[in-house]
Amino acid sequence: MAPPSHLAYVPFISVENMMRLVHSIGIETVLRELADAIEHDFTRWPLFDKTPRIGSHSDLGVIELMPTSDGELYGFKYVNGHPTNTKQGLQTVTAFGLLAQVSSGYPVLLSEMTVLTALRTAATSAMTARHLAPRDAKVMALIGNGAQSEFQALAFKAVVGIEEVRLYDIDSAATRKCAANLAQSGLRVTPCGSSQEAMEGAQIVTTCTADKQYATILTDNMIGDGIHINAIGGDCPGKTELHRDILLRSDIFVEYPPQTRIEGEIQQLPEDYPVTELWKVITGEVEGRRSASQITLFDGVGFAIEDFSALKYVYTRALETGHYQHLDMIADPDDPRDLFGMLTRAGVEAP
Repeated sequence: MAPPSHLAYVPFISVENMMRLVHSIGIETVLRELADAIEHDFTRWPLFDKTPRIGSHSDLGVIELMPTSDGELYGFKYVNGHPTNTKQGLQTVTAFGLLAQVSSGYPVLLSEMTVLTALRTAATSAMTARHLAPRDAKVMALIGNGAQSEFQALAFKAVVGIEEVRLYDIDSAATRKCAANLAQSGLRVTPCGSSQEAMEGAQIVTTCTADKQYATILTDNMIGDGIHINAIGGDCPGKTELHRDILLRSDIFVEYPPQTRIEGEIQQLPEDYPVTELWKVITGEVEGRRSASQITLFDGVGFAIEDFSALKYVYTRALETGHYQHLDMIADPDDPRDLFGMLTRAGVEAP
């Protein structure tokens, strides 16, 4: 049987190759480059197809599809969120994604996105803080020390210049894990016994908890003037982290309002409550941080354009470094109208 032609093969980045790619470049370099790639695509925001992610919810979690296109490439991500998975030794979040040519519909990349989603979420947070956080911010409180926490800490170090992270999680084992993983990072790492203690001296606070519930991770009395809040744990209906009064004191910045109003912290507010789209800050259309006393809140739920940017970035970097493999994924008959004939001949030629 004749081997498939080059048209049949699609580059695939496995988990193993994603890790090799990150190590070959350096994780902080990856986070900086990824932040720049995402920022660039935010400057092209009007070009993209935009739709809230398509979710299938259950009592145990959610499975979602996140599609978008810039007119030349189409991308989507499959991702789940199951907070109780860790009790069974499973990841809370798993993901994979695909890029395809709009002109032909042919895929050009299939990639793992469990690791990549952690990287892109952290890079998006830090890129946003570059526009909204106090310029002299050196200390970040990191509340929620699960799978995302180390990525957030390193992204804020690499992109924003954070020097100290103050850690808190209701599960002290998670805090110990995070502190151990960051021990050689160059950051000052301070484990704390409460969220209030973690907030001491912080100019930025990142909340990234997993429970699918209305929660109050931060209360109004914990938030002083001038702080930047990076609230990334809320990502589905019925899941929040901040007391409503914090929202009323903050200038709120979001990715895509129709999605964030369903999934983000602002699901607690009226549908017409004013928010600012982040892309308008990045393009200079509107101001972000205007004063030292302003409280800025990034209500980050994750949007498909960020995944598109991440897939484009690793596609380029994987081809440069060789950290990928080819999958025989696309049927490629000699005559494109004779798919059945290709199948029939394969049966005859098979040993």
